[in-house]
Amino acid sequence: GRGAVFQGQHALSRKQTTVPVFGVRKGKATTGASTGSRLFSSEEDDDYDDDDEDVDSDEPLSKGIDSVSWLPTVAGAKPGSGADDDSIRDGAEVLPLFPLGGIVYTPNSEHILNIFEPRYRQMYTDILMNGTKRFVVSMSHPSEKGRFAQTGVLFELEDLKEVSEQTNDQIKYICNHKVTGRVKLYQVMNPEEWESRETYLKVEGTIMDDTGKDGASDANDDAAEVKPDEPGMSSDVYSALSAVLGNNLSKPEKDLKTSFADLVDIQHDLAEDVRFTKASVAALAVASGAGEDGLWQTIRLWQAYADQRLVARQNELQKDFQDKLQEFLRKEKGMTEDELPSAISFQDLSPQLQKEVQDLQKRMAVELEPLILESTLTMQKILEAQDHDARCELLRFFIDAERKRLNAKKLLRGMFASSDDEEDDDEEENLDAPSPASEAPTSMFDDPDAFQ
Repeated sequence: GRGAVFQGQHALSRKQTTVPVFGVRKGKATTGASTGSRLFSSEEDDDYDDDDEDVDSDEPLSKGIDSVSWLPTVAGAKPGSGADDDSIRDGAEVLPLFPLGGIVYTPNSEHILNIFEPRYRQMYTDILMNGTKRFVVSMSHPSEKGRFAQTGVLFELEDLKEVSEQTNDQIKYICNHKVTGRVKLYQVMNPEEWESRETYLKVEGTIMDDTGKDGASDANDDAAEVKPDEPGMSSDVYSALSAVLGNNLSKPEKDLKTSFADLVDIQHDLAEDVRFTKASVAALAVASGAGEDGLWQTIRLWQAYADQRLVARQNELQKDFQDKLQEFLRKEKGMTEDELPSAISFQDLSPQLQKEVQDLQKRMAVELEPLILESTLTMQKILEAQDHDARCELLRFFIDAERKRLNAKKLLRGMFASSDDEEDDDEEENLDAPSPASEAPTSMFDDPDAFQ
């Protein structure tokens, strides 16, 4: 899950008793993501910054948390307040619900879950016994307990291993799943079980298949098949070549590829530490359906990109403290470079360093938690889009927003560069001239945080 990405943040939470001595990686941080080939590279992000912009009411996330659709809360539900099977809508069915916190999963991905809670042990027993082998996963509301996103995903069980003996019954099953589609949720059938925790929740929902195995259609699935003109060229090869050349793309797909190319250009102009490679532009997957050239691949890539930027920013926030911590271990504890541990007990720190840890926790919460929430809501908004074209347009919006942020950064960098050049020229011309006593220093350059 995404929790593993934010190693440093979790290590500094109040529930932890150790403090990391190094960042997410010891030494120079280099990270990347891959969907068959490496599509973006990253290093420590020393210039990460988010520029505040005026909120447009037409923007997808202009309403914040309420920009995505939520079911009514089940917290405080009374016994007998649930619905019965007679109220099920046409085309809908009752499915088990497995809420998994603030994580957004996407179709055509695979995930492993460790099952230990009694009610979910029962859920797996039930889906094995009735042969369905599937359940719904929906994101939990970030601030309201017992409230879930109205659009979830369908997990289908592919493999299950019982590990009770090996784990002393701490974990019952280790399960591998594939996400095969989205699910539109209408209501929780047994809301009172949220409080009692005696069994798992069940929801009424309509499955929207995303694998193509059930003949599901999307925006471009009904397009006429284009035959190759060259003799001896198979349809599969022709289709792949057409995709690379940009033929047969819908307008939303072409616009998405154009926006992505513009973003990559400015990332490389600015030498961003977390950036997509040039080769990723031609290889960008924008097609409908479940194949390797499908849009969901790119959506997951964008999610990974957001995660890497958060890790880079987290490393930047921790760096000054970790430098002090390493110096403390060398001087006060007499450790050599090779003896430095990966983590140290909070109680072993000096009072001053303990206070700095607490201050760092607060700063990281203030700066990172809103960014994490924005990334999560972005993925949920894309997940609940009506069709393939709508997903293309939403992803393009978020790519354009990132490009605008970098354009503003480039403009500010140009302002700094031109001002520095002018000052250098003035110093050369007036090398021997005394500075006027009344001339105040420019706040732009004296305050390092003026543009942060």
